[in-house]
Amino acid sequence: MMSPNKNSPIKCLAAASVAAMLLAACGTTPPAQFYTLAATPASAASAASAASAVDARPAPGAQTFIEMLPVAVPERLARPQVVVRSDAAKLDVLEQDRWSSPFNNELRDALAAGIASRLDAIDISRSARPPGQVSYRIAVELRDLDAVRNGQVRASFGWSVTRSDDRKTAVCRLAVTEPVAGNAISDVVVATQKVVAAAADAIAGNVRALQAGQAAKCLE
Repeated sequence: MMSPNKNSPIKCLAAASVAAMLLAACGTTPPAQFYTLAATPASAASAASAASAVDARPAPGAQTFIEMLPVAVPERLARPQVVVRSDAAKLDVLEQDRWSSPFNNELRDALAAGIASRLDAIDISRSARPPGQVSYRIAVELRDLDAVRNGQVRASFGWSVTRSDDRKTAVCRLAVTEPVAGNAISDVVVATQKVVAAAADAIAGNVRALQAGQAAKCLE
């Protein structure tokens, strides 16, 4: 009886299958992680409570309407991936760490929600203003944002707020820095949320000033 050929098609096929499975196991990528800039319900409630204690609120019974325009961001950030700086010349676009929507949309929604909560306002950006009601049109540009793990998140904003009735406008800018508590991307996200909250605070302050017929106070 002839002995089996060591290179028989069956054995070669089995070896190839094992090799393919090993390669597939080695090439498996971890699932993507998704993050948001939206404030937690507790922090949103805290912001609204703080806003209610500020002077220059509208008359009792009056409703505030805001219209938040799309936010302009640097081209390198207009993507769903989280972008962090690894050194003076290199940016890392993290394929497995993503915002829940492209960053410019995430930022617009977070600012709109933050400003609305601070003013107890209604965002009419995707609807219509009730006839005869004053609204405040908000245009924001994120001029720069730099995030470093175990470092800090630095951001520079510019914006305008315009009343719909008399066209009075506040034009301001803000530079803000928040420390990043650790090396995890979630630490970068938390610091970025605080940066956005600082911008929402300042913009809401401009709306209150316009409501009261005062000049806007801009933070640097």
